[in-house]
Amino acid sequence: MRIRHRTTYRYLAPMAFSTHRLLLRPRDGFAVHVRRCDLRISPAATVNWAEDALGNAVATASFSAMADTLVVESEVELDLFAPPWPVFNIASSATRYPFAYEPDDWRDLGAMTRTDSATDDVAAWARGFVAGPDTDSLSLLRDINFGIARGFAYEAREPEGTQAAHETLALGRGSCRDFAVLFAEAVRSLGFAARLVSGYFRDRSVGLGPLRSTHAWAEVFLPGGGWIPFDPTNATMGGYDLVPVAIGRDMDRIMPVSGSYIGPVDAYLGLTVEIFMTD
Repeated sequence: MRIRHRTTYRYLAPMAFSTHRLLLRPRDGFAVHVRRCDLRISPAATVNWAEDALGNAVATASFSAMADTLVVESEVELDLFAPPWPVFNIASSATRYPFAYEPDDWRDLGAMTRTDSATDDVAAWARGFVAGPDTDSLSLLRDINFGIARGFAYEAREPEGTQAAHETLALGRGSCRDFAVLFAEAVRSLGFAARLVSGYFRDRSVGLGPLRSTHAWAEVFLPGGGWIPFDPTNATMGGYDLVPVAIGRDMDRIMPVSGSYIGPVDAYLGLTVEIFMTD
């Protein structure tokens, strides 16, 4: 599969640009193999690649020229291997909820277990899915995932930013990134380690072609099963048709393109995002 991702910013007049942080190269792993990743930027920029603390491939673009239009375009060719019906070999110590992570796992998981924005309302909502003192862990996570997909209205939101978990819970609606944050904060409040993921979703109901936007979901760490993807927007579990690009604790750290320009606030005219998938 090939993915072309083009982001265009427009301004009233030529602007100077700060260094931009780009998260556009998918993460290699068991489910995804990246064959190539090409990056094109206008105006011309000096690009340096590095891995961040979580192993995301980060391109840092530095600009010397001014322009009234900034275009960042990536083209990726990759293979997907995730099965449609995955089997997760959860360790016996974690098959039933509640359970405790091993001390070594707990240290490694660190901030992924901490909840900052989950209010009492979110925690109470999450506890409502616990069937009893001996609940199946995977079923609990699946029920919360399905609970968001079935109980909340999806809306595509173009403005930047993400709703806090309690806002999505109160509103009863949100975008994919809002649902991912609600899911992560809900399961963290129950003691699970969760991280957020940005990337792409291959929607087989519409086939290959143009996409409206990038996609976001969450992953939960279960001993033996590893990091298991949960997509509350599509009510799915597992990595089938998901292309992870970046992982992080917070959504604002895994945006595909982030940076700023130097000039008047009202000089910014807006942006367009175009994503196209082909075989």
